[in-house]
Amino acid sequence: MDRIVFLGTGGARNVMTSQVLSTGGFILEIKNTLLSVDPGPGAVLRAAQEKINISRLDGVLISHRHLDHCGDVNVMIEAMTRGGFRKKGMVFAPRQALSDDPVVLNYLRNYVENIQPIEGLKFYRCCSLEFKTSMPHKHGDAETYGFIFYGGDYSLSYIPDTRYFNELSEFYRSDISIISTLMLQRNKNIDHLSVPDVISLIKEHKPQAAILTHFGMQIYKTGVDIVADKISQAAGIKVIAAKDGMIINLKELLASVN
Repeated sequence: MDRIVFLGTGGARNVMTSQVLSTGGFILEIKNTLLSVDPGPGAVLRAAQEKINISRLDGVLISHRHLDHCGDVNVMIEAMTRGGFRKKGMVFAPRQALSDDPVVLNYLRNYVENIQPIEGLKFYRCCSLEFKTSMPHKHGDAETYGFIFYGGDYSLSYIPDTRYFNELSEFYRSDISIISTLMLQRNKNIDHLSVPDVISLIKEHKPQAAILTHFGMQIYKTGVDIVADKISQAAGIKVIAAKDGMIINLKELLASVN
């Protein structure tokens, strides 16, 4: 079953440090490949609660080095390799996250089969799952990339933290789009997407369905479903607010909108 399991739907420091929402990223299972994407704080705990055997992971993928996207990466590597007793799996991360103030501990690097620094606009493969990186995002000084994953007959994009810029909509054309939606309103001093940005982005790149995640405190207090309904009405497509522990069958989601 091609699916997403959300291990956390929160983002940024206030939500991360309060854990009103978990910040564990998500598990992606496509083409019999199991991938942990942006495992921030709470990923391992939530995986245990959802009875996901993370020793089955084939890889770990990090969009950038901020703690809410990589806080549990080392524990995920420990689990994937059974503490180094089984050399297994791949780790994908921007070069900055591996060499400049690295987030993956050195002693763990020999546990995995391959550590792959990622660059913009290139194709990569983890087992049978192919994906492409975006152009560099505009996210402060953090080297940040998003991804398009290729299922058998559909594409799934993941848009992590970034300021809105025009090239986003062209790259992220896909059937389903996961969008990090941190803020209610634009703030020129914060390099994150807001609700107006997400509405514009969806109208431009026209996915069949969108899934919102990585919510900041304002969106959490407003109500994530209220925000999703507002975006859905404005953009004219099905928009889902992800919840901690939510499982989405990707092919069933596409069938429901066709």
